Amino acid sequence: MELGQLESFLEAAKVGSFRAAARASYMSQPSLSARIKSLERELRTPLFHRLGRGVRLTEAGEAFRPFAERAIDMLDKGREAVRQTLDTREGTLTIGSARTIGTYMLPPALDLYQRRFPHVSVHIRTGRSSDVIEMAAGGVVDVGLSRGIYHPEVHSLYLYDEEIVLVAYPGHPFAGRGSTSIEEVARQPLILYDPSSTYFLLINQACREAGIVPQIETTLDSIEATKRMVALGLGISFLPRSAIRSEVESGALCPIAMADEHRVYLPTHVLVRRAQHYSSPVLAFLGLLQEVHRCDLSEVVGPDRGAATGKKP
Repeated sequence: MELGQLESFLEAAKVGSFRAAARASYMSQPSLSARIKSLERELRTPLFHRLGRGVRLTEAGEAFRPFAERAIDMLDKGREAVRQTLDTREGTLTIGSARTIGTYMLPPALDLYQRRFPHVSVHIRTGRSSDVIEMAAGGVVDVGLSRGIYHPEVHSLYLYDEEIVLVAYPGHPFAGRGSTSIEEVARQPLILYDPSSTYFLLINQACREAGIVPQIETTLDSIEATKRMVALGLGISFLPRSAIRSEVESGALCPIAMADEHRVYLPTHVLVRRAQHYSSPVLAFLGLLQEVHRCDLSEVVGPDRGAATGKKP
């Protein structure tokens, strides 16, 4: 069954004449009649009563008509969906993000993306890094932002390193000196965020490699709560640099320098499901990330992608 057969059938049913249907379709009457006869042979029944001055649908033709209309309608919608994927300025983009990235890194990038592509509808889903990579692998999200985790069905492309910074309240002795050692940190009450997070595990690893056991007094599931407790002088903490910018600028928290070998960095990755083709909204977002973070996403974006500047591919 071919698209042309359905179109000729519906046009003839609408105007009640093979001749008029052929004229409306810019084709010869014999060609249109041949299409309909071929369709009738495939369905093994006449679809039209051939009358002296025109045609009208048989009972079988009446039964078939709504299905032909539905098929044409679905194909039209399919064409529109494909057209939207080819136009960076329209479409839908679903982003999955680890919570910390979604709170502190994603909003500025998303604001820039929405200003460049205001007609793209953007949806956000958040979770742990392990949740985000599963969402990317399952096609639940178009793009994921998380800590680097391997999955055979997902491209995991390096984006940037997030530095984890030791912070204290302004009156703390460490703040007065501006630096400390990992051994001194071990003697201080620590307030840490999310014991199951990658960043928590990396801090523990850094302490073990230094041969110390951290004095963890409190664990919280909120970075904002962790910052408030540190600002009140209830302990010190390791927090992502992106999460403390405003508090450092206002003087509520003080970053404390540590020796290079004890500094902790979390690699942040962008995740996309492995595929041969990606929609223009997805490629535009990846191009923007590549521009903002000065990283190499050419494995997916391509070396000469212009989407991040708003140019159509």
